[in-house]
Amino acid sequence: MSESSFQDDVLTELGDEKLTEIAGLLGTDANGARDTVAQTVGAMTGGLQEKAGADDDDGVEVRQAFAEVAEPPLQGVATLGGGLGGLLSGGMMAGVLAKVSKPVANAVSKKTGIPAPTIARVIELLIPVLLAVFAKRAAAGKAAGAGAPTAGAAPGAAPGAAAEGGGLGDLLGQILGSGKK
Repeated sequence: MSESSFQDDVLTELGDEKLTEIAGLLGTDANGARDTVAQTVGAMTGGLQEKAGADDDDGVEVRQAFAEVAEPPLQGVATLGGGLGGLLSGGMMAGVLAKVSKPVANAVSKKTGIPAPTIARVIELLIPVLLAVFAKRAAAGKAAGAGAPTAGAAPGAAPGAAAEGGGLGDLLGQILGSGKK
């Protein structure tokens, strides 16, 4: 399995039709839409990783949402239409994504000059896609085997870095990617 970035997976899941719709919203071409989506997704995943590490109610909620996405309620749901498992189990995650959408829209707007309400509409289109990618990545991680080390990390490396969340660091890394460049 090739190691693709989270943004690449989102763009693939998004497809040409939705990308064209986003380009229309932004008043740009497909490449401009791709760049804006990549920036927006990068800001959202960064915000989620930051919140997941927080020791407050937001942190607890984000960690619970990732745990929920990683444990779809039905086995084999992925075979019933791709992202269905993510959409069924994405209730809490959808709420978490909605919460981070306003600060993300404002940040991406400052960076790109695109009005924040336009970015917010793009985010609305991206949330179901993000849920589907989260679910697929969580399922792919399980299929790879629970004992398999993640992308070059030795088992047991950085003790304490994954916190007490039962491998939350591994789960976030598997779903969002390592975040290291």
